[in-house]
Amino acid sequence: MSSAEIWLNETLYPAWGQRFRVVRELARTRSAFQDIAIVETETHGRVLVLDGVIQITEADEFVYQEMLAHVPLIAHGEARRVLIIGAGDGGVLRRVLQHRGVERVVMVEIDGEVIRLCREHMPAISGDAWNDPRSQVIVGDGIAHVREAAAASYDVIIVDSTDPIGVGEVLFTEEFYANCARILTPRGVVVNQCGVPFMQQDELRETSLRRAKSFADVSAYVAAVPTYVGGFMTLGWAARQAGLRGIAPAELRRRAEAAGILGTTRYWTPELHAASFHLPPYIAALLPSP
Repeated sequence: MSSAEIWLNETLYPAWGQRFRVVRELARTRSAFQDIAIVETETHGRVLVLDGVIQITEADEFVYQEMLAHVPLIAHGEARRVLIIGAGDGGVLRRVLQHRGVERVVMVEIDGEVIRLCREHMPAISGDAWNDPRSQVIVGDGIAHVREAAAASYDVIIVDSTDPIGVGEVLFTEEFYANCARILTPRGVVVNQCGVPFMQQDELRETSLRRAKSFADVSAYVAAVPTYVGGFMTLGWAARQAGLRGIAPAELRRRAEAAGILGTTRYWTPELHAASFHLPPYIAALLPSP
């Protein structure tokens, strides 16, 4: 290996990980909340790293972003008002705004430096989402927003946060999910990332128990994101009423066509949407008993 080579080593797990060969470092700063770095890699394009942990790569961000946004919106079927917490790279915002029935999106990101740096160095991920008149971007505390928002303010809440350590920890509490339930409409849904269950079992198990105290239907669905090492990434699901997880692919296809997203995706399909809720037993065992 040449002495000139630079490698990025992820620090999420102390005894297992991944590394990327870096072409150049584009940005590095310490914000009020976390260490932020954006690097250009040989294989995965530009990569966002927070506190040493890979968040998004240009190569495979579409998997995570599509599943986090399209699944709850298509499952709901009539979502007009959407709240996004976190997601400072803008990718979830862009996918939500692809749905022609969405009238208003509020995005609350605590760290304005993440937004600034991603807009400057990773503009392909967000596209023109920041300028869409339907969107309102707030640099602030998502916890405070859900605590203070009026009841039934939103149809769907999407939580795209770091793992429940550091700045992301408060987005996994029982109080937070209770407030989410309060500000959702009667058919409302909240989804959030719950880690890689092969390595982070407690994350899915504990947050599912907390969600179950406020929601009628609690489960999870999966997406295979290569740079979230350890197999499937689980996305937590909590709905105020049951039945939204079992929609047939034909109906999902009809809704996707009406929303304007059918044929625009690289990972999400109606069939994959339906299948993603059918969990391997080792993951299903981490969910509360029905």
